[in-house]
Amino acid sequence: MSDAPPTEPPTTEPRAGEEFRVPARRALPPDEVRALSRLSPARAVLSMAQTAALAAASIAAAVLTRGRPWHPFVVAAAVLGVVGAQHALAVLAHEGAHYRFFKTRWLNDLAGTLCAAPLGLSMLTYRAIHRIHHNHLYEPLDPDLALMAGYPRGRGYLVRKLAKDLAGITVIKNYYYFVGKPQGVHRMDDTSPALRAAARRERKLVAIAHIAFILLSIYMGFWRWYLLLWLLPLVTILQAILRLRAIMEHGAVDDTTTPLKAARTNFVPFYLYWLLFPHDVHYHIEHHLYPSIPHYRLAQCHRRLRERGVLDDAEVAGFSQVMRKIFAPPRAAQSPL
Repeated sequence: MSDAPPTEPPTTEPRAGEEFRVPARRALPPDEVRALSRLSPARAVLSMAQTAALAAASIAAAVLTRGRPWHPFVVAAAVLGVVGAQHALAVLAHEGAHYRFFKTRWLNDLAGTLCAAPLGLSMLTYRAIHRIHHNHLYEPLDPDLALMAGYPRGRGYLVRKLAKDLAGITVIKNYYYFVGKPQGVHRMDDTSPALRAAARRERKLVAIAHIAFILLSIYMGFWRWYLLLWLLPLVTILQAILRLRAIMEHGAVDDTTTPLKAARTNFVPFYLYWLLFPHDVHYHIEHHLYPSIPHYRLAQCHRRLRERGVLDDAEVAGFSQVMRKIFAPPRAAQSPL
């Protein structure tokens, strides 16, 4: 008997081809998992409001300080704040993809779409891709393999990749991932036809919405601000952060056969959480073990697993330790010491 609760809201039955499969685990008692998986609409709304406030405050600070001597420094800080908000939106879209906002499906999907759309993404398309990552972690079908596997590859390799991200060179390739291109048709075979069709419709709506917004920004005269404070960070800095986080979560691991080893829980300095791991997304082992648990209860899950010794031999590491692992020389070239 599995201790994993249903991965979809109780108001709807999970549909084949849309579920996040979770094998039976005895790490936590079933009643604890059910309690930790309980959804809180208020907590979900609070997370969205905090993210929106960060984006709004960052943009307002840059716009309102025009003409001041310190304006360039404010703009630089605002761009960093916007990137933090964009990353947080991506994490919240991930919550929606996992049905972790609201029990009511249409409301959950609406919230997820509203978080993903400002990034030019379709949450439903991401759901179709991301469920394959969960259901086939580190298997040949895993669509994230190209991003996370093969590390360490040496300091120069990752530095070059991050530099290309920061220059905006890889953004088109990265967006191909988010429209399901890299994995090919055969890798989407178990995705339900309903989810595929809904994802196609949503991609079209997101594209239309962005074109309409760009035209509006030109008509209203704020297109320069849009380019500087939203689009430029989106296609450069955010791409580097997403790559680095993915590698920190799954790269340079010693065993890919279990989420305890194939995923990593990262602890970084307090001042980096908001940028690298917003909304407690650093608890990544916990998320792979129990994807039914919303982000605001992952810390509790971590403590419960710690108490039972489940994480004693797991990939739980601090920032400097992870940096040394992912930037290390390729293993084949390493000394046997």
